[in-house]
Amino acid sequence: MYKFRAKSNIVLSVLSIMALLAFIAVENGKLEVKQEWFREKLDAAQLAQKAEEAIRNYRLEKGIFIDVINDPNQTALIGQEYTMVTTDRGYIEAKLSSTNPNFAAVVVQLLKESGVKKNDYVAVAFTGSFPALNISVLAALETLDLKPIIISSVGASNYGANDPYFTWLDMENLLYQSKIFHSRSVAASIGGGLDVGRGLSPEGRELIEEAILRNDVEFIHEKYLENSIARRLEVYEKVSGDEPIKAYINVGGGIASLGNTINGKLIEPGLTEFLPMQNFPIKGVIIQMGQNKIPIIHLLNVNQLAAKYGLPASPVPLPEPGEGGIFIQEKYNMWITGIATLFLVGVILLVYFSEKKHHQLGTDVVSGSQPQYRSDNDTDDIPVI
Repeated sequence: MYKFRAKSNIVLSVLSIMALLAFIAVENGKLEVKQEWFREKLDAAQLAQKAEEAIRNYRLEKGIFIDVINDPNQTALIGQEYTMVTTDRGYIEAKLSSTNPNFAAVVVQLLKESGVKKNDYVAVAFTGSFPALNISVLAALETLDLKPIIISSVGASNYGANDPYFTWLDMENLLYQSKIFHSRSVAASIGGGLDVGRGLSPEGRELIEEAILRNDVEFIHEKYLENSIARRLEVYEKVSGDEPIKAYINVGGGIASLGNTINGKLIEPGLTEFLPMQNFPIKGVIIQMGQNKIPIIHLLNVNQLAAKYGLPASPVPLPEPGEGGIFIQEKYNMWITGIATLFLVGVILLVYFSEKKHHQLGTDVVSGSQPQYRSDNDTDDIPVI
C-alpha cells in the first residue's frame, strides 16, 4: 500500500507551496520594457518640462504670487478660482494632473497612432482652460516635426490661464519668442458662451480682446456660433493650402470646437480615427473634421486619460520626464513563465500517474480483495469493498 496519496493533506500542501513559489518566481521575474516611440516620448516630455519651467521663472521674476495650496508644485500654471475672464466651471484636480510634462508623451503616442508623418499639417484648438496641456501638445508637435495650425479661445475655466494680463496667448507668445516652440496661434476668439464671451462682463470681454490685440493674432468674432465654427474651418483650410490636414487636436471644452458641451461627452477621450454617426446637437469643428475622416484627438477628461496611460492624478511632486506607464511597461519574462508552467504541469502529471495506480473506474482498489454483498429488506444489494 502506498504511503502518500494525491488526496492526502501532505501532498496537497506540497502542491500548493510549489504553485505559490512558481507564482512568486513569475511575478518577481517581470521585465521593464520600453514602450513604442520611447525616444520621441522622452524628448517631448523634456521639452514640455523646459517650457513649463520657462513660464514659472518668468512669473516669479515678475513677482507674481503663487498659491502653494492650489498649486503645490508651484508651476504658475494653475490660475485663480475666479477672475474677470473666467468663463466656465473647472476642477482643480484635473488642472493639477495636466501639469505633468509626461502628458506630452501621451500626445506623441496618440499622434503616432493617428498615422501622421513629418511635416504633415495638424489642426489644433486650444482654450485657456488647460495651459499645461496646451504646452504638452506643442511639445509633441515640435518633437515630431509636424506643422500645427492653432486657433485658441482665450477665456478659461476655474484654475486655468485666467489672469487677464497673462492669458494663454501671452504664455504661448512668451514660449514662441524664447524659441522653445516655433508655432503659435494664428487666430483666437473670446471663448465662453457662443464663443463670444456670453456670461462674462463687458470688462472681461474687453480684457480678452486686448490680449488678442497685444499678441497680434487674427480676432475671430462672429455673431453666431455657426459662423464662428465656419470661420475656424476657413482659417485651417487657408493656412494648409493645397495640403491636407492629417489630424485634429482639441484641448478643453471650447464651444466652437465641440459645437455643444454634450458633444464633449459623446466623443471618447483620446484618439478617434472613425467618428461614429450620432445625433450631435451642433456640429462643431471636431465633429466636421471627424466626419471628413480626419483622425481626431480629444483631450478633455484629463484624469481618465492619465489613468489609461499610466500617469498619476494630481501628482505631488511633479514626475520627472520618463516616469509612468506611457514610457515603461512591466511584462512577464516568458522564459521564467514557461519554465514555471512546465514544472507545475510535470508535477501534476507525476501525481496523476502515481494516483492512477490506485484508481480504477473512479473506485479505489485494494490488491487481492473481492467485492462482498449484503442484503437488506429495504434496499437493493450494495457491493461492499
